[in-house]
Amino acid sequence: MLYLSSGCRDALGFTPEFVIQQGGTHFIADSFSDTDYSHVHSDMLDTDDPDADQACVYMMWLYIRNADGVPVLNRVVSFKCESCIVCVNTAYLDAPFNDHRELEVQALDGAMRRINVTKQRMARDEAERALAAQGKAPPRQNARSVYPRAAFVLENPTSIVIEACESGRRAEGPLIAFVSGSIGRIIDADMSDLNNYPFLKLVAPEDMLRVTEYIERLADSADVVFEKFSLLQRPKVIEGDVPVDDADNRRVVVESLGAAARDGIMLLLRRVGHRPAPQRDSVGEYARAKIHSGDAGYVSLAELVSSDCETTDVPESWSRLC
Repeated sequence: MLYLSSGCRDALGFTPEFVIQQGGTHFIADSFSDTDYSHVHSDMLDTDDPDADQACVYMMWLYIRNADGVPVLNRVVSFKCESCIVCVNTAYLDAPFNDHRELEVQALDGAMRRINVTKQRMARDEAERALAAQGKAPPRQNARSVYPRAAFVLENPTSIVIEACESGRRAEGPLIAFVSGSIGRIIDADMSDLNNYPFLKLVAPEDMLRVTEYIERLADSADVVFEKFSLLQRPKVIEGDVPVDDADNRRVVVESLGAAARDGIMLLLRRVGHRPAPQRDSVGEYARAKIHSGDAGYVSLAELVSSDCETTDVPESWSRLC
């Protein structure tokens, strides 16, 4: 665990520093094995399924002990990236304790798949024991990763609005508090250069208003919010670099799943294609160019996370995550 927001104190009564030092699984009150939680995002999860790992977003319910030792029900929405996992927890302080003996997760994809991680782990362990008895090693499996993903943590937009009103500064939007190293697979930028860099300066100018409104929606919502927009392939990140002319700066189309916490906003971006810089029409407005995805079988995150509750076994309350 690398970072925990200050909301941990309100939800559980612990300081973030204490929880980080102990480790997150230390506080799980459910009786399933601690290793089950680590398997949720492991390379071994459903790698034989050609549609596995498409949404890269999972939801699960866990009981987590607070500072008084009382189990508190938490809804955990986790965003998977190549180099990190970002989780957003919502605590239900008045919910009674009902021990989960098996860990089940909901994959936010088109089928809203339910995965019993405990049973998968037990079946895998049994298969490995059988192979070991025969003197064979278990086969190695690699996670499927078709579309590069990057995770961002942006500073709290509420404080930005206040500061901008008082001083007139920082009109470029929230600064980047953290970004995963895989951002280099999406745009021409290094994670070390993006710390404390304005996120909106990465956004294509024609999508600036859309992303600004998206961040505002995230700040006002308790659920996961979806959006699609374009980033600049070659943003001017380092001061002194020669900027690329807008007409020559290819757009990278990304889909974003975002969720807000008290201290900031978490985003999972997935690259889905690219397009040339759009031309301007006679009144100076940008005209949309065709997206080149390179994959005719591509399914968008908007389709993956949407679900018809009448034809699935998904609780109706979960449809808010669509």
